[in-house]
Amino acid sequence: MYSLKDLGWRECFSSQYGAIEADAQFVPARVAEDSREIYRIVSTQGEFVSELSGKFRNEVLGRADFPAVGDWVLARLRENERRATIHRVLNRSSKFTRKIAGRKTEEQIVAANVDVVFLVSSLNREFNPRRIERYLTLAWKSGAKPLIVLNKCDLCETAQDLLRETESTAMGVRVILASAFRGDGIEEIREVLQAGSGKTAAALTAGLIGSSGVGKSSLINAILGTPLQETRSVREADDRGRHATTARQLIVVPGGGVLIDTPGMRELQLWDAGEGIGHAFGEIQELAAQCKFRDCKHESEPGCAVRAAVESGALDAERLESFHKLGREEKFLEAKQDAAVRAAQTKALKGLMKGQKRFYRERNR
Repeated sequence: MYSLKDLGWRECFSSQYGAIEADAQFVPARVAEDSREIYRIVSTQGEFVSELSGKFRNEVLGRADFPAVGDWVLARLRENERRATIHRVLNRSSKFTRKIAGRKTEEQIVAANVDVVFLVSSLNREFNPRRIERYLTLAWKSGAKPLIVLNKCDLCETAQDLLRETESTAMGVRVILASAFRGDGIEEIREVLQAGSGKTAAALTAGLIGSSGVGKSSLINAILGTPLQETRSVREADDRGRHATTARQLIVVPGGGVLIDTPGMRELQLWDAGEGIGHAFGEIQELAAQCKFRDCKHESEPGCAVRAAVESGALDAERLESFHKLGREEKFLEAKQDAAVRAAQTKALKGLMKGQKRFYRERNR
């Protein structure tokens, strides 16, 4: 059995759990796994298979309002059956989100209430500084602290060079060289996880995010010291990963800390990431303050401090191009979001007008 502190319960959640909820016999629990709206939750009474209450389901507005792995919920337990009903999701302290894969314009929550995001990349042909920038953008936007793990350093002869390149890209974010096979960096990761643990302190929650095949499952097994997660090798022909983890799940780490494992991502589109772009490209933001024009786009304007830094070699041209690319993607997504909102409003208005016409027709009969 776990205490609420072991599961990461903090004051910001306590303040949302009042006397009314306690009187209604609602118990705080954390979502450990989501399988098509059937949830495995963990509480001080153990694990329960849960579904949503009818009232909750009727009041939910969109996909992002449904429980996600890492969420704290209030549930009514049926201990004899080991089942429960979820009645409410507590306000999140952080959330790592992306646009849902495909054409649909909708937010998908990858992990909720995370304190640290371990951004995992492998030091093989999958290594890509531009992809790391994208992950960092969403990590900064999430409200959690990012930390980069460069896995499979035992397979890379230039690991130290790539470490320095990543540190330059990450602008002050801690980078750990790791090898799940050899054990490099595992103790460092454990220390990060256990930093928030103690007799009175709540356990720290860390989410592992990365592409398929970077070794997240192997890292978790190394951290736990036991083969809990299934692992698969990458394809030798192209170093492409294969999914070992197929569902998000929450794991309580012996000795302190909570891990949220996520399936490998082949597509990571931005979602409301404007603030995150500013954090991930902090040096460009600082240079932009020196531009001649306040609305400088850093393309061909005179007196642009950012372009001057590129020309002098102080700023990598590829990094500026990545900044522009993410900015264009964010603006395109904002336009799609606005269009989706307008379409929903038009649909609701048409429904209201049809309802009014039907009312007057029936009244005049």
